[in-house]
Amino acid sequence: MKKITLNTILSLIANIDTPEAQEVRDEIQVELNKGAEAKAMNAELYDTAKGIVMNTLSETPVTIGELWDALADELPDGFTKGKLQYAMTRLWASEITKIEGKVNSYCKA
Repeated sequence: MKKITLNTILSLIANIDTPEAQEVRDEIQVELNKGAEAKAMNAELYDTAKGIVMNTLSETPVTIGELWDALADELPDGFTKGKLQYAMTRLWASEITKIEGKVNSYCKA
């Protein structure tokens, strides 16, 4: 079920004062909060990695592979080369200059 549907159901039964309605509200709330902890941990992982990556990037262009090789041991556990690529090309793109080529390279903006 979509979150908007669950929120709609929750608002419709918000004022019903029966044990059954409370049980349904509790179950819906659990479903709505599912994944919130993992999402918060993932955001913290990206924030930690960002500081390390930005401190390493300079005005000398490097590929993601070169950057990964240089930083793999410093980045937090669970931060993969794929996450580095995703972060540099999507999350932090406004703070990084992309130099197009056969293999793209990146430097500080």
